[in-house]
Amino acid sequence: LTLSKLESGAFDEFRGEDLDLTELVQEVVEDADFEAKAKGKAVELVWSDNCTMVGNDHLLRSAIENVVRNAVNYTDDGTSVRVSVLSDNGTAKILIGDRGGGVPDAELKNLFIPFYRLGEARDRKTGGTGLGLAIARRAVVAHKGTISARNVSGGLEVEIVLNCSKNGEAAAH
Repeated sequence: LTLSKLESGAFDEFRGEDLDLTELVQEVVEDADFEAKAKGKAVELVWSDNCTMVGNDHLLRSAIENVVRNAVNYTDDGTSVRVSVLSDNGTAKILIGDRGGGVPDAELKNLFIPFYRLGEARDRKTGGTGLGLAIARRAVVAHKGTISARNVSGGLEVEIVLNCSKNGEAAAH
């Protein structure tokens, strides 16, 4: 239902509210870390610049949660999903990286397509429905941002870029 609303443009003209993006990401990381620990994994916020913006809390939280939960599902046992918020010149980059071996380069562009699931290991029994990253993409686009994925040493990193209304001092975690 959320994807359908996003695809139809129902959220394109939503009324935004002032949001503390840094706080939102910290809350998502804390919740995801709690869930990840039960699976022998962790989620850690490794760097967080201060950033506020105008946006829809529910949509942004959903987008970031979907990406983080996906990373937890695919990161290797005993490893951490690493999350950072980097603010520079009016933009915020949210980086979410796992240690799950990455995906074939030719498949990167398909990760955000609705119902797309990579390979047999990521079917409906072991993976999800293929909607989480598609919902994340549409929620980010509704905020005039971008989302992309790339392979990094030992895993996959998803980058969400959003406009900030204010930039502040960094806070290492």
